[in-house]
Amino acid sequence: MLVTSLIVATYNWPEALNLCLLSIKNQKVLPAEVIIADDGSGQDTRLLIEKFQRIFPVPLIHIWHEDSGFRKSISLNTAIKKAKGNYIVQVDGDVILDQNFIKDHQSLAETDVFVRGTRAHITQKMLPEIYSTEKISFNFLSKGIINRFNAIRLPLLAFLFEKKIKNSNSVRGSNLAYWKSDFLLINGYNNDLKGWGHEDEELAARFINNGKLKKAVKFKAIQFHLSHGETSRTNEPVHAQVVQNTLLKKIKACDNGIAQL
Repeated sequence: MLVTSLIVATYNWPEALNLCLLSIKNQKVLPAEVIIADDGSGQDTRLLIEKFQRIFPVPLIHIWHEDSGFRKSISLNTAIKKAKGNYIVQVDGDVILDQNFIKDHQSLAETDVFVRGTRAHITQKMLPEIYSTEKISFNFLSKGIINRFNAIRLPLLAFLFEKKIKNSNSVRGSNLAYWKSDFLLINGYNNDLKGWGHEDEELAARFINNGKLKKAVKFKAIQFHLSHGETSRTNEPVHAQVVQNTLLKKIKACDNGIAQL
């Protein structure tokens, strides 16, 4: 039986998280629980989550640790360790989900496969209006959409564009799904990767090294990313090298991951 836990990664952007949670609340098929992996946000985020907890249709769990720099891997591992579901759907807190998002991901679940979705983007200049109106309904014709092709939902044709490949490229944690047992097999995210960059590709590389396939999907599991400025990428080259090392040495599990928390 498929039991889905939705993991939402966030850090100090309550305006975006508000829209994300509204879109989760609006899902046609709800996950069994929602766990917010909070990398050290301040009081505004905590108060927002407490407000939603009073009205949310499923358990809404807030996992927080102290702000000590970009420690998303540790934050995600801590949240997923608490997850009760056997299937994990993972997003970032700066996306608005199509109302069929969870339904679509559940339809894509398959043994020995992890799912990589895509995302459309909403331009920054649209954000003040979206904040004030709390608009969460978008499609490929909506004003201010970038990458419109990724905003098209055609579930009856989606299978024609599915690709199962042994490849960890272009995997992003903002639209990712996998079995929790597979996540535990590879020891989850690498806690040594601190700062922005490639933690999701490194995770995917270990999935691949364990014989799991990446299912790249189009026309399903649609989400809309709220555009923003770039985070510091100081550690990106080092992380990229870790990904290459994982692939070359066919590393199947990281030494410092979910089991070490």
